Amino acid sequence: MTTLHGRRYIRAFVSGFFVAVPVTVTLLDRVACIARVEGVSMQPSLNPGGRNESDVVLLNRWRIRNYEVQRGDIVSLVSPKNPEQKIIKRVIGLEGDIVKTAGYKTRFVKIPNGHMWVEGDHHGHSFDSNAFGPVSLGLLHAQATHILWPPKRWQRLNPFLPEERKPIHADND
Repeated sequence: MTTLHGRRYIRAFVSGFFVAVPVTVTLLDRVACIARVEGVSMQPSLNPGGRNESDVVLLNRWRIRNYEVQRGDIVSLVSPKNPEQKIIKRVIGLEGDIVKTAGYKTRFVKIPNGHMWVEGDHHGHSFDSNAFGPVSLGLLHAQATHILWPPKRWQRLNPFLPEERKPIHADND
């Protein structure tokens, strides 16, 4: 009798496993995932404690499914210089915008169609569009929507664009 219950348990576990794994993979691939933010490039918005603390953020993949981002969003993207690495930056400009750069090879850049301009909040300590130029929307991975860890920093990440980083000309304003 025990082996019959054992077989039923194993069969139920295996069938549940074969349902749960594809559902979980689909959710992580299409809807959301979490990530630990490393480094100081997004200070003070993320990792305000420096290298001693790392924020853990919720990355919402569903929100960017149609490449719909807005200025001020914090996004995760594939690094244009290292496709095996993901970086997290703030969207400063969208296609058609003219942005004043902070150290790029030209002082002003008009963002081409299908691209965006991203920067870290900690200027001078960020590898961002000022180093590699406009970024293809195709490299967009997710939008950071909440800080999940540490508990004292739990909060929603609302779009914010400092006055000095607003585009000189915004196409859709």
